[in-house]
Amino acid sequence: MYSTVISGGIRGIYSYLVQVEVDTAQGLPGFEMVGYLGSEVKEAKERVRVALKNAGFAMPAGRITVNISPADVPKEGTAYDLPVAVAVLASMEVVPRDALNRLLMIGELGLNGELRPVRGVLPIVRKAKEAGFRSCIVPKENESEGAVVEGILVYGLSHLREVTIFLQQHKTPPYKPAVADFEKIFAGQQEKQFDFEEVQGQEGVRRAAEIAAAGFHHLLMIGPPGSGKTMIAKRIPSILPPMSMEESLEVSTVYSVAGLLKEGQSLVCRRPFLNPHHTISEHALAGGGRIPRPGVLSLAHRGVLFLDELTEFKRSTLEILRQPMEDKVVQIARSVGSVVYPASCLIVGAMNPCPCGYYPDRNQCSCSPHEIYRYLHKVSGPLLDRMDLVTETKKVEIENLNGPKRSESSAEILERIMRARRMQEKRFAGTGFHFNADMGPAQVRKYCPLEKKEGQMMQQLFSAMNLSARAYHKVIKVARTIADLEGSERIERRHLAEAACYRKTDSKYWGRNG
Repeated sequence: MYSTVISGGIRGIYSYLVQVEVDTAQGLPGFEMVGYLGSEVKEAKERVRVALKNAGFAMPAGRITVNISPADVPKEGTAYDLPVAVAVLASMEVVPRDALNRLLMIGELGLNGELRPVRGVLPIVRKAKEAGFRSCIVPKENESEGAVVEGILVYGLSHLREVTIFLQQHKTPPYKPAVADFEKIFAGQQEKQFDFEEVQGQEGVRRAAEIAAAGFHHLLMIGPPGSGKTMIAKRIPSILPPMSMEESLEVSTVYSVAGLLKEGQSLVCRRPFLNPHHTISEHALAGGGRIPRPGVLSLAHRGVLFLDELTEFKRSTLEILRQPMEDKVVQIARSVGSVVYPASCLIVGAMNPCPCGYYPDRNQCSCSPHEIYRYLHKVSGPLLDRMDLVTETKKVEIENLNGPKRSESSAEILERIMRARRMQEKRFAGTGFHFNADMGPAQVRKYCPLEKKEGQMMQQLFSAMNLSARAYHKVIKVARTIADLEGSERIERRHLAEAACYRKTDSKYWGRNG
């Protein structure tokens, strides 16, 4: 007897539909699985055989052949256990075949027949909805992430016997579909975070952080140890605009594919903040592996990737950032194909100006010019050119630490940022862009027109600071964000002047003009 069940697979963060075909026939007993299968999928036949036995179903005595198509796409993971088992049951006529119409199912089977959680439920359920399926069966632990997809019924079940009962009574299902409580989910955004109110002094760096958060511009902070670089970086998430539903689904899809959604967690509703150690490998940063998984760059999508002690990272690791900083994606090519992961994150770097940390204060710094040169040039010119804002942190004076003056809180800063964010939403409506930093040269010309005086000023800055074409456009994009923070519809000379100041640190430390 022939039967088929629809399931789903993952390639990168994108899903595709999979057809699990089973044929049982007379002949020598056997259980064969084909369809470009990875080792985990091949092992499914043993899990399915024992799970069916322990769930009270006797395997047919004949030959069982399983094909998972499309056969030219590699299959990995354990999510095909359940559809294979159900397809076998359908071929045995234990469950009616009409119950499988417009129904998708995924899940790993334990040897006792229980359903265990798998990766990638969210994108697979979204794909099922797009394909017109009316319902999905997923493991109980995954039902909360599947339930956030509206327009499709998601049933979280715990055991193969429950799946069998559901299919036998499919016209009046004995189980209720999962329902997402979005109010409760997004209430997590209100949790307490680090606050800028705790940062004393460093007004210039606070201003740079505000601009970076408002336009999602990359930020590099340079200064002596203990001057507040890490403290400021950890507070940047508190002034980032809340994630939209679209952004939340994007980030949650990455975490679902990586298997990092916690049990009962349906959505990532706060912008990620990742702070990897400087010993991180290239693969851990970019992603990949035999079975490709998202790296730290992608896990920080729509959030902050903080690289503390930037010069302590291996240069080869830092150079991986160059392409994602421009294209907002990570493309990983392997012999079996390529995958693309999103990587639109705000990169914040922090570093000391020399090995001892106190240059250019020669009263404390004893580093030789050659040592300083070697230390600073661990950050390459192309990577530095991709930083939108480079700013200095100074040693904090005792008056700032003990003074009665209260620093501005994150809530007060966020209020200005949200005004700038609304201007960007209006500007980029229907374009797919979210922040000013997302613009390319064509969008800069369209959305950041300069009047005659401002155009002349940029010509002078281009020559005087020896700007690259990329740096030229970055100055204009940062100026656009500064104008948004002021509520100005046009970019004025003072906005350009402030934006240009964030390129001057290059010449002080690296000896470059731009």
